[in-house]
Formats: sequence, C-alpha cells, structure tokens
Amino acid sequence: MKFRTLFCMPLMCLLVYVLPVAAQENVVSPDHVYYSNIQSVKLNQAGDQLSFPMITLNGSERLELSFDDLDNDVKNYFYTYVLCNADWTPAQITQVEYLRGFSENRITDYRFSSIALQKYTHYTVQLPNSNCYPTRSGNYLLKVYLDSDTSQLVFTRRMLVVGNKAGVSGFIQQPVTPKIFRSHQKINFSVNTAGLNIINPFDQTKVMILQNYRWDNAIKFPRPLFVKGNVLEYNWEVDCVMPANKEWRWIDLRSFRLQTERVRHTDYAKDHTDIYALPDYERGGKMYQYIKDINGLYYLATLDDYNPFFEGDYATVHFSFPVPEPYAGYDMFILGELTNYECNDNSRMIFNPATKAYEGSLFLKQGFYNYEYTLVDNTVAGSKPSTELTEGDWWETENNYTILVYYRALGGRADELVATTTLNSMLSRK
Repeated sequence: MKFRTLFCMPLMCLLVYVLPVAAQENVVSPDHVYYSNIQSVKLNQAGDQLSFPMITLNGSERLELSFDDLDNDVKNYFYTYVLCNADWTPAQITQVEYLRGFSENRITDYRFSSIALQKYTHYTVQLPNSNCYPTRSGNYLLKVYLDSDTSQLVFTRRMLVVGNKAGVSGFIQQPVTPKIFRSHQKINFSVNTAGLNIINPFDQTKVMILQNYRWDNAIKFPRPLFVKGNVLEYNWEVDCVMPANKEWRWIDLRSFRLQTERVRHTDYAKDHTDIYALPDYERGGKMYQYIKDINGLYYLATLDDYNPFFEGDYATVHFSFPVPEPYAGYDMFILGELTNYECNDNSRMIFNPATKAYEGSLFLKQGFYNYEYTLVDNTVAGSKPSTELTEGDWWETENNYTILVYYRALGGRADELVATTTLNSMLSRK
C-alpha cells in the first residue's frame, strides 16, 4: 500500500503542472505578430495580394505567405497548421487526422533586400505544398515559429479550407428600421443543406459574416429566422445588419521619390526616410462620397519598376488627425490591414495639445494602403472600436460581405467549413 501511495503522488503532480502548460500553448491570438522585427506579413491567394486566404479542399489553389525580417540575417523559420472550430478554438483531434505529410516544415525560400535603405530578409512559401497539406475542411491557424520550437511563436495567420457540401446565396439591402435605415447594411441569405445529414440545424450549423474580410467585427453565429425543409433563411433585422462605414482613407506609398497626392512632404536621411501624410479630418457628420478603395487592405508595389518584395524600401509614415478638443474618455487608433486591425500601442494616436491633433506613425513598406480612425471607450473594459464619430456610416458604402457556413456531423469533433460566398453591397444590392 505504501508503494502505491508513493507512485501516485508524482503522477498527480505531473497532471497538475503539465496540463495547464499544455492548455496555455493552445491559447494563441490569430492574426498577430509577436516579434517586432517582423514586418509586411501577407497571406493571400498566389498572385493576388487583395484576396482572401481561402482554398478548396483537394483543389489546385495555392496560398502565398510572405514576410520581412528586419534583422537582415537568416533564421530557421518553421510553420505548422492547427485545425480550429468555427470560433477559432483548437479542434479536439490530432494532427494526423487533418494533415498529410510533415507536421512542421521549414521556410527555405528567402532573399536579402538589395537596394533599399532598410535592410531586411524577405521570406516566402506557397501553401499548401507536397510536404504538408490539409485533409479536412475548416478553419486553420497557420503558426510560424523559430528553430522548430513552437514556444518561440513569431506570428499567426488564419487560413480557410472549404469543402463544398452546401449552397449559400443572398443579397444586400437597406434596413427598414428607422434608427439604422441610413447607416447600416442588411445581409439576407439562405443556406441549402440538402447535401448534409442534419437533424438539428440550430446545433449542427453555424454561420459567420465578415465585412471586407475582417474578423475583428464579424457577425458571429446568427440564428436562422426560418427553416424550410433543407433551406435555412437568414434575414434578421437585428442579427444580420452591420454599420456600413464609409469608403476607406488611402495613402499611396509606391514611390518615396515622387510626392503623391496624399503626401505633404518627405524628409530624407542617409539611413532612413520620414513621410508626412496630409492631415485627416473628422467626417462623421459629412455626406457620403464614393471613392474607389480596396476595403481596408494594402498591397506592396513600386512605381520605379522595382520588385516590391525584396527591393521595396521602408519609411516611417506620420499621420495626423486635427480636432478642436480631444475625445474625452476615448483612445484613438489607426485601423486597417496595415495594423492587423488591432488597437494597441503600435496603432495608437496620441493627442498633441501644441498642434491640436492626434498624431501617430507607422513603419511601412512601399505600397498602396487603406486605413481609417477608430475610437475605443477607455472608461469601459472590453469596449469595441467605433468609427461613428471619426468616419461615420452611410448605407450606400461599397463593402464585401463573406458568408461562412460551418457544419458539425453527429458525433463529430470538429466544425467543417461547407459553404461560402461573397456578396458586394453594390453588385448584390436589392
């Protein structure tokens, strides 16, 4: 009996201390960069920087991952995939059940910058490839880390693999509720589940709606209003509406030599460049004006016939937002793909009493960028960003809405991505 007691004690300690550590490793923020030397992370369909990182299961599409390391050396970067559920929690199945090939792979394609003042190493890899590819549809978290050590996580990105087992169609219309009639857009859609074995559609199906490929303000899991046989109808006036925003602000940084329309002036030094953008003013109370934008994204490019990926240069870009008085109780941030849609110290704008303007700067590579300004209530914990005052909302704004339909089979241990479509608020409007 004494032997059994002594043997069980270490085992209990092992369970107490090891399991929490394993659980902590699963808590990873999607679309986040953990190392300050990493810049210009892009994951998109090969050849199209403005595309959504989604492929068809067993299809021929490929994604392209690229990023810069400002340390200008060669490191051992590895990547792996983690299958996640619709809410981006890790699926409770092993990697061998959703990956074929090696569980981790090294990124071997890199190139040193050549003519840029800012020296860096540019890495790229096409995904998936013969070394490793997914065998199930769903949400995948791409994790890039150093030296084959997952605890040295460098950055993460979301990618989607869709298996076309269902159908989804819809349209965009103006809401009828007076309070949001002029400021929001309503997404009406239906899901045909005839190809699925569904007993309880409310438990076995989930839907996400993304505006302009953004996850930070996504509509999560609205309930169908009607179930008509195999068809789920979604047209709630509450759940399926989103603030329309306005067309995104922009700055053209494709050339540091030529001063583009939105650049006030540029300061050149031997080892760096500072670009000062024209001031951006509040437009919350102004009428809508159509401007062709790229819906909050950015793409790397140059006007001087250089390769933007390993010959493009970096500059510190200074932004300003003049206001008579600071927004009391609010913090301001610059938002867009250029800041990963994150409100943190990197994207924060600071009010300068001397200039009566919010000011901030970002280290950006040559390219074309969309952005906007958002406010976060600093008096309430967990407040969501709002652009109502800084940008305003107008229902006629051009937006893309991506509908993602997830399904879990009876007894299944992971959510499958079974259907998707993207609706444009101008082309799919009724």
